[in-house]
Amino acid sequence: MAGNDSIREQLRRNAVALISLVVAVTSLGYNTWRNERTEANRNVRAAGFQLMTEIAELQQVVLLNHYDMDETGGNPRIGWTQVIAIRDLAYSMPDEVQNACNGLYATWQDNWESLGRSQDSFGRIDAAIDAAKQEILAAISALD
Repeated sequence: MAGNDSIREQLRRNAVALISLVVAVTSLGYNTWRNERTEANRNVRAAGFQLMTEIAELQQVVLLNHYDMDETGGNPRIGWTQVIAIRDLAYSMPDEVQNACNGLYATWQDNWESLGRSQDSFGRIDAAIDAAKQEILAAISALD
């Protein structure tokens, strides 16, 4: 019994120090977690905005090619630069965005050569662009 009284007495005397230690360790853990989440969110946000810029440039190439028959600004070979950049930037994003951007890449790969000659190619590429944009916007909106 004397040993239990001694431990209880020590806990009572050091309660403030023990509570302070628990609060400090908990605060340090939360602060570290919050900093990591903030950095991850910042990376996703920056990559998302850059992806939207690249997609807008790709969409401009597609629209110039399809509607204006502009062989200079709407040259599908120019679109390869944007499609590759989009696919590469997507690796900084959540899986859904990566999948949509990989789908855009595959759609572009299958349809770029017939872009100015086929309504179906235009429709598939346009749909893949829209799908990628929607996933990027959803990923940015989901950030905490």
